[in-house]
This record gives sequence, C-alpha cells and structure tokens, in this order.
Amino acid sequence: MSVQLQLGFAFDNSFVRDLPGLFEPWQAATAPTPRLLALNEPLALELGVDPDALRAPGGVAMLAGNVVPNGANPIAQAYAGHQFGGYSPRLGDGRALLLGEVFDINGHRRDLHLKGSGRTPFARGGDGKAAVGPMLREYLIGESLHALGIPTTRALAVVATGEDIYRDGMVPGAVLTRIAASHLRVGSFQYAAANDDATLLARLADYAIARHYPAAFERTDRYLALLESVVAAQASLIAHWMLVGFIHGVMNTDNMTISGESIDFGPCAFMDEYDATTVFSSIDNGGRYAYGNQPAVAQWNLARFAETLLPLIDADQGTAIELATEVLKSFVKRYDARWHEGLSLKLGLNGELQTNTELLDDFIELLSNQRVDFTSSFRALSSLLRGEASQAHLLFEHSESFNAWTQRWQQCLAGDPLHIADAMDHVNPLYIPRNHLVEEALADAMDDDMGRVEHLVSVLTQPFEARPGLHEFERPAPSSFRGYRTFCGT
Repeated sequence: MSVQLQLGFAFDNSFVRDLPGLFEPWQAATAPTPRLLALNEPLALELGVDPDALRAPGGVAMLAGNVVPNGANPIAQAYAGHQFGGYSPRLGDGRALLLGEVFDINGHRRDLHLKGSGRTPFARGGDGKAAVGPMLREYLIGESLHALGIPTTRALAVVATGEDIYRDGMVPGAVLTRIAASHLRVGSFQYAAANDDATLLARLADYAIARHYPAAFERTDRYLALLESVVAAQASLIAHWMLVGFIHGVMNTDNMTISGESIDFGPCAFMDEYDATTVFSSIDNGGRYAYGNQPAVAQWNLARFAETLLPLIDADQGTAIELATEVLKSFVKRYDARWHEGLSLKLGLNGELQTNTELLDDFIELLSNQRVDFTSSFRALSSLLRGEASQAHLLFEHSESFNAWTQRWQQCLAGDPLHIADAMDHVNPLYIPRNHLVEEALADAMDDDMGRVEHLVSVLTQPFEARPGLHEFERPAPSSFRGYRTFCGT
C-alpha cells in the first residue's frame, strides 16, 4: 500500500463512486529515484496547489506515483476502441492511473492522472512505462494548444523515474501528470455498450451529461442531446486544430474525448509547408490520420459513438438510427462553418462568409500549390498590409498567382489596413512548436539539460506577441528536416 500524503488537493472521486464496472483499482509502480523535470506553475496555481509543495520531495514522490495524496483513489480506467480502424474490445489504461478528481480555483472538476506509471490489468504485454522524450513532447504541445485557445488536456508535471526503459534502445523513463476535464472517451462508451450490464451504458451517459453537458437533462431526449453536444464540441475542436496546422497523429476512438478536449497527442506535430497529406506519426503508414483526413476521421469516430447510444436514443432501432444519423450529418456543416469563420478571421475578413468562401478556399489552394509554410503565410499577409512585402514575396515564389489573389483579397477588406493587420496578428500565431526546435529541446532533455525545453515553453505560452531575440522560433524547419517522423513512446 502506497503512503498517503497531504498536498492540498481536495478529492471527490465521482467516477469511482458512480461507475463501477469501468475501472480496476490499482497502484503505480515505484519509481527508483524520481526527479522533477518540468513543473507547470500556472496550472498548479489554477488547481489551488502551492508549486513549492510539488517541488518538495513529497510532492515529487506523488507526481511519480510513489505516494498517494490523501483522498485519492487510484484506478485504471477501462475502455475499448477502434485503433487505425480495427476494433479492440479491451484497451484501457495500460500505463496510466486516474488518481482522482479535484476542483480548481474556479470550481471546475478536473481529473488528476498519471501517465507512464507502470503496468495495469490493461497493459496488454507492454511495460506500462513512458520515456522522457514523449512525455516532454506532450507537455510542450499541450501548453502550446492551451495558449492558442484550443481545448486540451495539460501536463502538470513531468518526473524522471530514475530507471531506463527499452524502446529502440535504452532511454530514461518518466511519468507525466495530466489534468483533464475528464478522461471519458468514445472508447469508454464502446466498452460500456459491449458490457453485459444493461444499466452501465445509461449510467455512463448520465454521468457524462452531468459532468459536461448538464443542459441536456432539460430535454426529454437527453441522450440525443448528448450526441449533439459531443458532435458540436468535436467539430469545433478539429476546426481549431486545422486552423493552426496541428496534426494529432493517432485519432483512434479511445483518443477522442467526450468533453471536446485534445488528448493523447503522442506522435503529434505542427505542419510546416502546407500539404493536406502531411503525416508525422511513424506508425501511420497509410496516412489514415493525415492533416487533411482529420475532419472525416472525427466524423467516423463520432459515428462509432452514436452507435453506442442507439439503445438509449430510442427503443425502436430504426428510429434511433434515423435520429442519430441526422445529428452526425450536422458535423460537416458545423465543421465547415467553424473552419471558414476561423479562416476568415485569420485573413482579416469580417464580411458575409458566403461571399468570401471561394476566396478562402483559393488561398488554401495557393498554399498547397506553392508548398508555403502555413503559419508564416498569415503573418506575411498582415505584414503586407503594413507595406512590408518582402516576407510574402519570399514565401510565395510564383508571384503572378499570389498577386492576383491578393488583389481580390484586398478588395474584400473593410477598414483601416493597419487595424486589420493588428487584428490578424491577434489570431495568427507567430510561435508554434516548430518540429526541429522541439527535437533539439528533447535531445538536450535526454542528456539532462532542460534549458531548451524551459525556453521553448516560455516562447510558446505567448504565441501571438512578437518579442526581441526570438527570430529563430519564427522560422520554418530547414529543408533538410523534410520527412520528419514522431514516435508515441510506447
């Protein structure tokens, strides 16, 4: 039994209380010599916890899984899932534990979760451990997404365990402490729907509604309302990803949250040159989760979610299918509206979307044809409005087609060009986790030098404001970095 520790977390473990059958009680493996690598101070304060208490030996021991905070009830959650299209009936937290739920300073319920904490009953032959590199990547990407205003799980800390684990070679192990609105997944519903307990699915659905979409209880068709809410949340989330060039990497159904937060972005990265077929994950050989496929994959995952809810939506299966299908069809309309609205803002356009849609689509085609850096292109346009054309001309080598598009674009702009440029810079990041810089930072961290990681975090948490001395963080990866691949670390 792990030692109990008081750190200021006030736990209320509703998942354990309300959903027996969807977890196994479990304890983390012991980390031999835990050492704090990264601590998210703003997030700690948001949770109402003193960062210094987490830096102390007892706090580090808790973050490593060696001790259990008072009131916590560690469990490994059960879920199923489609992985690269193939269904697995029993996945679950193979290397993770939900310590429990805490309330932040705003009264919001948040999951406190360990990743890389050792084998569980769901480990499926894995060692249950995680490596320093992938855990720090999740920390970096999570903070970047959060700063960009994209719903996401976040890392509270990354702790080195003091032991080496085998991947392609021996690498240092780590545990990540993740904070989430919840860890309810599409795969959670798939597991419950396949369970022999007829009431488990309804209990899970009611729990998800109460935790994330309480307004659905006001409707007589609350389970259809749940589906509508999740479809809307995911349509907005995927549009957010696409608008900044983020590629999740492994959009399995067990990696899609009910809350609408980004989660389990292991082999993830941000696109440099615009190419809808861009893939970074080393295991995505067929390009299933390529940048341009993400909206369609999300709708496919939501169809699997809808299938689990059919018995709750209506006793008549035909009626349930008809109702759920209409909701699923709304995903495309919701996504397209959010995408075009967001792209319109990125381009400084505030007119009717119907009149600008062709212009927006033509800009994306321009990026694709000329393989222009996605992030830099929008900043180049705002610079153009300020009379600084050099960056745009460097990016868009075929000036004739670019000039023709910019003439149409500028005719659609309404207002002072300088004010429009400023508005564009408020929604178009200057700093994203450039892949070559992430790799340099992670390589240093593997050699016990956290300087680059800490500096990169400080840059990414203020992505829109230009600051002196940070030009290297604006530039795309060098051409030698083409063919870049990422790894999930399992």
